[in-house]
Amino acid sequence: MKNITVTVDDETYRRARIKAAERDTSVSALVRQFLTEVAADEGRAERLRRLEAETRAQITDFVVGDRLSRDELHERGR
Repeated sequence: MKNITVTVDDETYRRARIKAAERDTSVSALVRQFLTEVAADEGRAERLRRLEAETRAQITDFVVGDRLSRDELHERGR
């Protein structure tokens, strides 16, 4: 386990102490919980890769030969 030092202004620390007391815990425990949640959260790039893989897995009937011609593509409900 690692120890870290965090510097915050007096007002932020005061409010954090109040929140910690309301939750019957310590400021250190609040910071630990926050950092644990942040570290466990997937990053933007990871999330996009996961979503892309999920979307590709759902596409089962796509065939490149099924493309519309240029005229069919631009036909507007005639």
